[in-house]
Amino acid sequence: MATTMKTSTKTSTTGSKAKAGAKESSTSNMQKAKSNAGTTATKVKAKADAAKDLQDLFEDGLKDILWAEKALLKALPKMEKNATAEKLKRSITLHIQETETHVQRLEDCFESIGKKAQAAKCDAMEGLIEEGASILEETQPGAVRDAGIIAAAQKVEHYEIATYGTLAAFAKVLGHEQALKLLLQTLKEEKKCDELLTSIADTNLNSKAE
Repeated sequence: MATTMKTSTKTSTTGSKAKAGAKESSTSNMQKAKSNAGTTATKVKAKADAAKDLQDLFEDGLKDILWAEKALLKALPKMEKNATAEKLKRSITLHIQETETHVQRLEDCFESIGKKAQAAKCDAMEGLIEEGASILEETQPGAVRDAGIIAAAQKVEHYEIATYGTLAAFAKVLGHEQALKLLLQTLKEEKKCDELLTSIADTNLNSKAE
């Protein structure tokens, strides 16, 4: 009986030590992870002209998307010229016309809040346009290139949808009713364009590319 109790006590002690060791190891790993995170993550110092409130952020967003739309106007004709499917070519031509309207609406947005229309470089759109240009070089003309053009165009649309949705939300909070109306009009058209591109891709275009 005494031997059994000794063995039981020894097993219990060993188990407790193992648990303690595991806990200690887990704590140590967490501390190491925090330490490693601290070496790479730093607090970003704001620029001198950084947005100080939602109004500033809203205006910065308008400048950003105005640059993006103007840059897109220059890029879309190249996409249209390199597309093969007639439906795709027509949809790009239509979106060129819509984009011209979007630029005008943005200028009207600035006017509605009493500000001069200004464009500020949009790094995101610049990258998307560069990616679209590289797709043309990396695909053979025909269905494969058309599929690539649609993929590039939809990435642009998704960025614009996110941007216009965010700006509309800001305009609503700030009470910019006219700007909100204009932004929602454009948001609706961007979503419709995205849906059109999806329908074109689904009408055997992707299958032909295969």
